[in-house]
Amino acid sequence: MAYNVHAGGGLNFAWSANRQAWKGIGPGHAFVKSDFGVWSSEKRMYNPNLIQMPDGTWRCVFQVNDYANQFAVAYSTDLVKWQPQDYPYMEGVNSCIAPVLSYDVATAAYKVLFKTKDGGVYETVSKDFYHFSKPRKVDASVYPSVTEQALVDGQPVKGQVFKVPYAGVERMVQAVESAAYWAALNGELARDNEVRFQGLKPLEATIKIDAGRTKKISDKLIGIFFEDLSYAADGGLYAELVQNRDFEYSQADVKGGNKAWKADFAWTLEGDGGTWEIRTSDPIHENNPNYAVIDVKQPGKVALLNGGFDGILVREGEKYDLSVFAKQLEGKGGKIRVSLVQDGRVVARTTLKAPKSDWKKMTAVLKADADADHASIKVEPLGTGKVALDMISLFPQQTFKGRKNGLRADLAQALADLKPKFMRFPGGCLAHGDGLHNIYNWKETIGPLESRKPQRNIWGYHQTKGLGYYEFFQFCEDIGCEPLPVLAAGVSCQNSSDCGHGQQGGIPMDKMPAYVQDVLDLIEWANGDAKTTKWGKVRAEQGHPAPFNLKYIGIGNEDLISKTFEERYLMIIKAVKEKYPDII
Repeated sequence: MAYNVHAGGGLNFAWSANRQAWKGIGPGHAFVKSDFGVWSSEKRMYNPNLIQMPDGTWRCVFQVNDYANQFAVAYSTDLVKWQPQDYPYMEGVNSCIAPVLSYDVATAAYKVLFKTKDGGVYETVSKDFYHFSKPRKVDASVYPSVTEQALVDGQPVKGQVFKVPYAGVERMVQAVESAAYWAALNGELARDNEVRFQGLKPLEATIKIDAGRTKKISDKLIGIFFEDLSYAADGGLYAELVQNRDFEYSQADVKGGNKAWKADFAWTLEGDGGTWEIRTSDPIHENNPNYAVIDVKQPGKVALLNGGFDGILVREGEKYDLSVFAKQLEGKGGKIRVSLVQDGRVVARTTLKAPKSDWKKMTAVLKADADADHASIKVEPLGTGKVALDMISLFPQQTFKGRKNGLRADLAQALADLKPKFMRFPGGCLAHGDGLHNIYNWKETIGPLESRKPQRNIWGYHQTKGLGYYEFFQFCEDIGCEPLPVLAAGVSCQNSSDCGHGQQGGIPMDKMPAYVQDVLDLIEWANGDAKTTKWGKVRAEQGHPAPFNLKYIGIGNEDLISKTFEERYLMIIKAVKEKYPDII
């Protein structure tokens, strides 16, 4: 008998020799659980329904919840090991409740009947148990009853009954015992060592090396893996000192919706000589729509302050590169004074020219005349009227290797001292993202900073993309390691919270050629000739005429190896191998 006791428990089995006395096979042991939804909170199995195929294999469908227009499909050869699930999308319905599966030998087709919460019954058909037809409404009378009531270990359950060889039952029993054994083994603690290893005595041994039997191994086995997790990029390795420099923070960045996390986050208005607001009309660039507008009523009595990432660290005698985009919207305008202040004390100051009526980037160098451990940057318009500000940025000149838009010298040097043979970036789960729209797009991370497209970080905060592909490749070159960019395999994270096509969303197949081209464009950008290739020219314009000599790429990250993944992964690999056979 196949059944499930509760939605979070998964698929259970029981056996009986006479269909009367049923014994659970590892009571509570789930042979397959739902993998649909966000992490563990939404992974539920309702109304599992199985059939055995003529070749002895098994197919299962089940309901994932009472609101998604999807059901789950799963496959097994022996009821013990199950392949990754898929979740066909049923167009035009509001739910898929209690799906029932059958197989027509004559047409070699699977048929699924399911109910909807509005009382309808629908049918969908598939030849491959993966691509299903658009559901059509059918008469409710065709919906079958496929479950039976039974007592399993004295408890009433509802499930399906199948006749299987006893060898199959033994195989399931062994699987349960094996799982229990490994759980016990993995649960052992060091505090139990005195009991487990009681009576052991020291052993002296001589180890001899037979140099004639050694094997040559790769010299690229030890590397580093960078991911923007826990502020590893913005506020970490990336040397930018101003937080939310582009006013692009959004409540959508943060899971749970932190009401304070919005475009003005990390900024405060000092003084009563004016007001400020966030605007979006006529921005510097469409990828950077937000900017601040200060309405100055009393010059010298209003300013914007930003404390960076838990305070800006300033050291006496060091120089800091300042840049600000500004334009005068109304009024006479005037110069803009920028200071580094701590506890009312000014440790560095400079004055920028008065902004014009169009956006213009203004730059200056601030030199600190004292130390400060938690300074703030203070931006103070000295004219009257409304002045727009964006991309307020401050970098120490002492970045790693002195690079502009560079990395923190101390952290980057710590990585360099590891002497890695490769660096994997930009993730991790960051690469395949939380839903299809959140997949990391390398093209949005190159070029002028004001044109890069910031986005939500899968870990629940913001990424400016200031540390982008150009900076990653340049850093690899600076420390003498191989760059290993990781690209999504055409699917998002299998625990995506906002993917409309299931917990592992796949880029629609009609859009996959464009995504594959993005992968090929990356290789051309990294290795292409600066004069004869489109993307090689883009790299050269950014400041690196010579190729980066990319050898390796990663496709996918910790992905569920579903059919959705497989068909997209193989599509990417085929295209890369055809055009760039030397890429590994």
